[in-house]
Amino acid sequence: MYFTDRGIEELVERRGDEQVSVEWLSERLRDFVDLNPEFETPIERFATWLARLDDPDDE
Repeated sequence: MYFTDRGIEELVERRGDEQVSVEWLSERLRDFVDLNPEFETPIERFATWLARLDDPDDE
C-alpha cells in the first residue's frame, strides 16, 4: 500500500456517493495549488494524465 492510498480511501469513504463535474474538480485542484504551490508540478501532471486518459494518440 502506498501512503497516498490512505487519502484515497478516506476520499471514497467520505465522498464516494457524490458525483462531481470536471469543472468542480478543476477548481478544487486550483484551490489546492494556490494553498500548496510546492505541489504545482504533480497536480499539473495528474490533470494532464486525466485529460489524456482516453486519448489513443498518447499510448
